[in-house]
Amino acid sequence: METNHQYEVNLQWVQDRKGIIQSPVLPLKIEVATPPDFPKGMPDIWSPEHLFVAAVNSCLMTTFLAIAENSKLDFIRFESNAVGNVEQVDGKFKVTEIILKPVVTIPSSMNADRAERIVQKSEANCLISNSITTKISLETKIIVA
Repeated sequence: METNHQYEVNLQWVQDRKGIIQSPVLPLKIEVATPPDFPKGMPDIWSPEHLFVAAVNSCLMTTFLAIAENSKLDFIRFESNAVGNVEQVDGKFKVTEIILKPVVTIPSSMNADRAERIVQKSEANCLISNSITTKISLETKIIVA
């Protein structure tokens, strides 16, 4: 596997506080805008804050899927909610914490501790989490079906 990768994302301003992001290698365009919490923000449109939290949450999932497969963890379902806290620190807004709330459904209680460890290992090895200074917290729930 190569050790260097690039991911191109292009942005074009549309109007007001709204733009469109796209990548030359992906078919979907995404509207982005200032969130409604800020002056002239726009409701019902993905914001940079949503995308930032989504990047961390989706990275947890993709890393979990890879580690679970390599570890031969038998699981039925993976889902995760994430909450990003934005605060003003030293006069600047920043995402101070992202709370990840993964739920892993497994077929046997014998693997509950192992599933928990794999989620923790996934967060520790997540490329996005390792690239930011935001505090990442895990609130994992393991369900036995």
